[in-house]
Amino acid sequence: MWRRAFRSLGRWLDDRTGITSALGPILRHPVPPKTGWWYVFGSATLIAFLLQVVTGVFLAGAYVPSAGQAYDSLKFISERALFGRTVRGLHYFGASAMVLLVGIHAIRTFLMGAFKYPREMNWLSGVFLLLFTVLMGFTGQLLRWDQNAVWSVVVGAQQAGRAPGIGRLLAEFTLGGRTLGAATLSRFFAIHVFIVPALIFGVLGLHLYLVVRHGISEPPVAGRRVDRAGYRAWYHDLLAREGRPFWPDAAWRDAIFGVLMIAGVLILALTVGPPKLGQPPDPTIIEAYPRPDWYLLWYFAVLALLPPGSESYVIVLAPLAIGLVLLLVPVWNHGERSIRRRPWSALAVVAIVVMVGSLWIAGERAQWSPQFDPPPLPAAVTAHLPPAAQEGARLFHVRGCESCHRIAGQGGRRGPDLSDVGARLSPERMTLILLRGEGNMPGFASILSPAQTTALIEFLRTRR
Repeated sequence: MWRRAFRSLGRWLDDRTGITSALGPILRHPVPPKTGWWYVFGSATLIAFLLQVVTGVFLAGAYVPSAGQAYDSLKFISERALFGRTVRGLHYFGASAMVLLVGIHAIRTFLMGAFKYPREMNWLSGVFLLLFTVLMGFTGQLLRWDQNAVWSVVVGAQQAGRAPGIGRLLAEFTLGGRTLGAATLSRFFAIHVFIVPALIFGVLGLHLYLVVRHGISEPPVAGRRVDRAGYRAWYHDLLAREGRPFWPDAAWRDAIFGVLMIAGVLILALTVGPPKLGQPPDPTIIEAYPRPDWYLLWYFAVLALLPPGSESYVIVLAPLAIGLVLLLVPVWNHGERSIRRRPWSALAVVAIVVMVGSLWIAGERAQWSPQFDPPPLPAAVTAHLPPAAQEGARLFHVRGCESCHRIAGQGGRRGPDLSDVGARLSPERMTLILLRGEGNMPGFASILSPAQTTALIEFLRTRR
């Protein structure tokens, strides 16, 4: 009885919508032989994106994109809402999975030469999907609206503001104005929830259409060149002789890998959980250690390790250079696809992975932001000083100077090492920098009294 009812309903839907005639050819589309497990990462990325959409819809139902309520609403989701912590964990680890999978998919495509004729547009649309995925992660970080998220965007805006010529426009676009506030959160929420997902859906539709149009690339074989004059005829003949329907001959691997991926994300969501919320955002309290999520940490390290004078150029030129290289990859759209005949491609991938991995480790250790909990200067530094200089050493710690500057190997690395500043700068020059500021350092004229300023300078004069 139930079977007949469902069959009748299915026939009715198919008659009214034509879903079978629309999806049938796609599911039965033949794929080349020997397409193994290396081909599952594209569909797994799609599954991860759909997971982000589903969990994002649930989170948006309780999240309030208001500067005054965003933090409390996210805290409610994490601590009191039914399955709220799990859904947040699924969304967080799903984002990491999506970034990781789209990266592996791009590497697989590059190593197998699947960007060559006639699939150049497949690669270019995939590059934009990679860009939108990273943009999705960056905009999502601010929506946590805690100290770390807010200061991460402030640091990013400050870096963008250094770009020659267009720096001010970039910074104001990032913040939604000249200062961080409600407009910033509204802008990031709109980009994260509406604009970027719409772009992903649009480009993803084009990407899937191109996959069906040109077919899945066959596993490369050494000695077989891409002949643009006869490739299409050869490929269609291959599918006619040895092709297998995508469903179910190839789709079962995609299904198994997708299920395992979701299971892994669910296990992490249940056991590790979402990132903990920090303190509520307060621009007057600089108690955060702003760092981006792991997939942007390598770029954080690049900016942290660069000489100060070059940051302004790298912040703009580096992303443009990376994007240009990726877009130019399909220029080499002929020749062989086998990795055995393209050893340079394997070396390039290894070099990039090693570089990004090394920078990721460096980013974990980089002191790009202040160290907010340094201990007081040791007695070996202060014991022999006269009383005025000792008071200056105390102020150097309590006023937060030690958070950015090192003395005798102790303190932050954000600013210059002041261990020998007394031998490098005159008291007048030190006073001017202290009161007016210089470079990244703000002026403290409105914070320090004349007596405190004198004491600090007396202490710094002893550093020789």
